[in-house]
Amino acid sequence: MANRILIVDDAAFMRMMVKDILTKNGFEVVGEAGDGSQAVEKYKELSPDLVTMDITMPEMDGITALKKIKEINPEAKIIMCSAMGQQAMVIDAIQAGAKDFIVKPFQPDRVIEAIQKALD
Repeated sequence: MANRILIVDDAAFMRMMVKDILTKNGFEVVGEAGDGSQAVEKYKELSPDLVTMDITMPEMDGITALKKIKEINPEAKIIMCSAMGQQAMVIDAIQAGAKDFIVKPFQPDRVIEAIQKALD
């Protein structure tokens, strides 16, 4: 069975890019969210196998959403997506329980590698 993935990014273009990479590699994208609070709701609703989470978003940022999802399910697998120069936030995210992080602009191989590693 294909792994079910929730994509969270405030930029529709980025969600589309990630979705494209994932579907081409046999993953099932079960949902998308445009901010952290939507991400938490969608997580509860869909219980995906993995979440790709943007760090900087309006309403609720990715680190806050990560912490809330981890409260719902401590076993949740979340990979953070960050722009260059967000190292401090990436460290916060890893400490809060993120499995890995991928840097924008996305390299398809790196995205798939991070996801496969997190799902193992």
